[in-house]
Amino acid sequence: MTMSEINIGGPLVARHSDLAVYGKLAAVSMIWGGTFVAGRYLAGELSPLLAASLRFLLASLALLGCMALARIPLVRPSLKQFGQLALLGFFGIFFYNLCFFLGLQQINASRASLIVALNPVVIAVASWALFKEPLSRRQLLGIVLCLSGSALVICSRDPAALIHQAGGWRGDLLILGCVLGWGVYSLFSRSLNQSLGPLQTVTYSILLGTLMLCAATLARGEFDLQALARLNLGQCLSLLYLGLMGSALAYIWYYDGLRRIGATRSGVFIALNPLTAVILGALLLGEPLSLVVGLGGVLILWGIYQSNKPLAGGGKKAIL
Repeated sequence: MTMSEINIGGPLVARHSDLAVYGKLAAVSMIWGGTFVAGRYLAGELSPLLAASLRFLLASLALLGCMALARIPLVRPSLKQFGQLALLGFFGIFFYNLCFFLGLQQINASRASLIVALNPVVIAVASWALFKEPLSRRQLLGIVLCLSGSALVICSRDPAALIHQAGGWRGDLLILGCVLGWGVYSLFSRSLNQSLGPLQTVTYSILLGTLMLCAATLARGEFDLQALARLNLGQCLSLLYLGLMGSALAYIWYYDGLRRIGATRSGVFIALNPLTAVILGALLLGEPLSLVVGLGGVLILWGIYQSNKPLAGGGKKAIL
């Protein structure tokens, strides 16, 4: 058990325990921001579906290897749990990546990022509607601030992200499918996270999602061994980063955050993704920064603080 599960010493102890969770969730967003930079190193060398399959294949091997080293056996889920895990693998790994890559063929990456930034809103409202998770005015304010900050960061790089392109509705719809897929992956892990734990839940969902991605890659004839042989050292390292850090480690920490502080408070940290991607792009790729990016960053951090700030008296009020 953790200090967050045993409230010995009152709210100060629980709050101290939450700080560790916040640190992990912030690290997750920074890692996911880095995946955009890593993905650019791979752009043009591997088909998107093949890159996604390899990413999660590496994540699967890493998770199974770590569990073997730690002598943690894979539990045998019940038939109902296996069905739930397959649902998570389908929506969170397979469906998300399929919608994302197909959507990027219709609209540009900046507009896609703007739509994906809706994730905290969808997660918060769905958590309240489906699972009666409290949603306070302060949390709503935080979510709006995060969304506004993300929009500023994304549009500072590409103002055309707000402009609807002719025929781009298909791409918008596909990227909204990403939001749906991640919402399901975030929300419907609740019972599995409690019964199996984050490590087992993430491992099974990634394994099952990887099988689906690999099957789709083979079915489309995109499993290109010659393309793999052409990868240079930097591209191989990028692929390793995507699999080991961006998938295996980040997904476990994200699910741990969901279990400890809930989907609404965890979901707002996703707003850090575009900010981290821009900062890393400036540091590693020489891309320019602007004052607008700084303002967007301030709004995102303020929004995360508002969404996770304890209410007076320690209570939580749902307003919807």
